Amino acid sequence: MAWQAILTPENSFRFSDPAVTAPPCGSLVVETRMPVTKRPLPLLRFRRGGSNPFHLALMAVPGGGLTLVVERDGALSHCAVNHSEAGRTDVLRITYSWDHRSGRARLAVERSDQDAVIMQPVAGPVRPMGNELAALVAPGAELMLGPDLLFLALSDRIEPLGPMPTLHPDTPIATPRGFRPVSELRRGDTVLTDQNDVVPVLYRVARQVPAFGSFAPVRVRAPFFGLRDDLHIAPAQHLVLSGSDVEYLFGTESVLVPVRHLVGGSSTLRQPHRGPLATYMQLLLPGHEVLNAAGAAVESLYVGRLRRKKAELNASLLAGLDRATLPEHGRSVHPVLRAYDALVLADRRAA
Repeated sequence: MAWQAILTPENSFRFSDPAVTAPPCGSLVVETRMPVTKRPLPLLRFRRGGSNPFHLALMAVPGGGLTLVVERDGALSHCAVNHSEAGRTDVLRITYSWDHRSGRARLAVERSDQDAVIMQPVAGPVRPMGNELAALVAPGAELMLGPDLLFLALSDRIEPLGPMPTLHPDTPIATPRGFRPVSELRRGDTVLTDQNDVVPVLYRVARQVPAFGSFAPVRVRAPFFGLRDDLHIAPAQHLVLSGSDVEYLFGTESVLVPVRHLVGGSSTLRQPHRGPLATYMQLLLPGHEVLNAAGAAVESLYVGRLRRKKAELNASLLAGLDRATLPEHGRSVHPVLRAYDALVLADRRAA
């Protein structure tokens, strides 16, 4: 099991009952556009009365901060996280995770436009119980969601943080034996880079996520960007674009273009939901080489120097892997385009 419930402003999906499964650990994941506020503003608030009252609140505070309060019958757990002032156009992913076996809990914040993860331990003894979580996601619950919320999801495991996969499992990847779905590639297989170099696959990572917010699938249409077939990917995937127009406009050989900046243009469309969950995969290569995906140059999984950061590595999808087998990736020499520049470049190529 993993995801137990997903709530969005338009829909709700429930896959299992936390009161019945009573998982020993879990995560509450919230994606929201961060409001610019001069006073504390609730992003999420839940109250349950009765003989065992329970209260959970997530608040945005002035200056780019977040506070979490979890209260049961007078006992209190709390946490505060400071992050940079994001602005309303930036999306925050906030993950509150707990483990009843160890008694530990953490609050983590990630921004859609940055690689950094901010993690803080949650002080205090209160951790959500199965019946409280069931009440939180039940129809008619006393649950208040902020107007900028994109989705709320409940999981029965500690959800990973940091680098995430972004390719649909059927994405064709160029290899010395021709194009193969990324789902078929394993450690030790080889792939062709955009320069036709042969490099080994160190690991293939995969994750199932709510198909909303920054995880909502998009479709990049062929023949844009050299595609032979349409490409179904997550908005966070970077395309690698090169050519004389790139050198003229940006003074560099290649640029990285986040696909989310292209949504709504002629090349890239929101993919209609085929269900509330989406599965993504990605390949970890020795030198952060560029993949050929259905004819387009796309970035492989970037992990930076994650293997040197024990806490962040243990919180990631790569947790449990031998650190000696993980590469270190230097910062890409290719600049990441902002939304306006990405659209200008895409429009020039579509003309």
